[in-house]
Amino acid sequence: MTTVRTRIAPSPTGDPHVGTAYIALFNLCFARQHGGQFILRIEDTDQVRSSRESEQQIFDALRWLGLEWDEGPDVGGPHGPYRQSERREIYQKYSAELVDKGHAFPCFCSAERLDQVRAEQQANKETPRYDGHCMHIAPEETQRRVAAGESHVIRMKVPSEGICEVPDMLRGTVEIPWDRMDMQVLMKADGLPTYFLANVVDDHLMGITHVLRGEEWLPSAPKLIKLYEYFGWEQPQLCYMPLLRNPDKSKLSKRKNPTSVTFYERMGYLPEAMLNYLGRMGWSMPDEREQFTLAEMIEHFDIQRVSLGGPIFDIEKLSWLNGLWLRALSPEQFAEATMQWALNPQYLMPIIPLVQQRVETLSQLPQLAGFFLSGGVAPSAELFQHKKLSADDVRLVLQLVLWKLEGLRQWNKDNITAIINAVAAHLEIKLRDIMPLIFPAITGQSSSVSVLDAMELLGPDLSRFRLRQALEVLGGVSKKENKEWEKRLAQIA
Repeated sequence: MTTVRTRIAPSPTGDPHVGTAYIALFNLCFARQHGGQFILRIEDTDQVRSSRESEQQIFDALRWLGLEWDEGPDVGGPHGPYRQSERREIYQKYSAELVDKGHAFPCFCSAERLDQVRAEQQANKETPRYDGHCMHIAPEETQRRVAAGESHVIRMKVPSEGICEVPDMLRGTVEIPWDRMDMQVLMKADGLPTYFLANVVDDHLMGITHVLRGEEWLPSAPKLIKLYEYFGWEQPQLCYMPLLRNPDKSKLSKRKNPTSVTFYERMGYLPEAMLNYLGRMGWSMPDEREQFTLAEMIEHFDIQRVSLGGPIFDIEKLSWLNGLWLRALSPEQFAEATMQWALNPQYLMPIIPLVQQRVETLSQLPQLAGFFLSGGVAPSAELFQHKKLSADDVRLVLQLVLWKLEGLRQWNKDNITAIINAVAAHLEIKLRDIMPLIFPAITGQSSSVSVLDAMELLGPDLSRFRLRQALEVLGGVSKKENKEWEKRLAQIA
């Protein structure tokens, strides 16, 4: 009997997303329920955006939740390496095999030509897709250009007619027309694979039997199925999980809801409650109970109990459930949870030098440093009144700073300062005119300890959350402003 093997393959390109934890949980439960194995693989082929810091955050976030994997970059295993960036030669071998078999071809088209083709297709109300230009180059010419070192990608061939039947564990057979499929790039010009080739090759070589992934990948499933066919491999069983949604039914995004697992850890949610809540996203226990442990979820897990309606990620409901877990703790457990959360030397010691020289009695600490132990700080709108900047300018400053900080991967005081300076330079204002806006947003007060030091210690999740809260206090940003200000964002160095 084949051992069930599932996997999660996150990209280390940002904060550890609750959607990643949600998919990881269901993959783990499915594997454990069938006595199988759960694998963690890092999809780091985006050399520009991937970072080891982000990778470590993924490890830390999943482990904080109580999710452990049997094989992965940090624990090893018989099918390594488990970072795709370390498997380059493997992908090149299988890419060459597809070209040799006539299932793929080198494409030399420039970005300008591709843009022009797509623009013409859109003008003619056609589905934008690659036009097959390089597929018709003579083989000798192709070999000559590749040998000469001409920049190229490898594209797969796909049918232009007919229907692909996609077997989905939740939906049954889904029919997707081939004329919706583009000739997917499999290998990029830098010699690294795209998602499609890497996932098929890795899933096969790592013995993955079941792939549970988000339903946003369902429309592109035919390309994955065709690759299995081209290689002559048995494809794993496919399961497309419903996406997490905001309360307004839109796809969960950080613009509307905090999406980082680390944010919820810093806010003081219990990992057991967070995992419990993720388990309720589109799934329920047979007896419909609200509160259950990971062990209980595994014991009763049945993938067919997943509902296809988009599960709503509602922070108020999560907070209610977290309250149940907190009240179920003994006083000793509650104290221990509090100390693990923030009242521990690792978190407190860096704060001490910021406050020690500013107090005369220990009782002054809550007023001076209480914001370090808060989630939100609820500043009043009056704190943002500015002598030189209009109310609209104040919101513009805060929004541009927030957007720039959302893209910051190396979170430290120097980089935070550099971003604020860059926004100031773009707006042709001085740093001292921006800082009085950052203080209330981050600390809830007009002045406090060094706010830049505070942002470094609070971390990216709480800092960005508080900036969003400040913008809400000031009336938010309209759709028109959002569109106009994003253009200004692109102009900031």
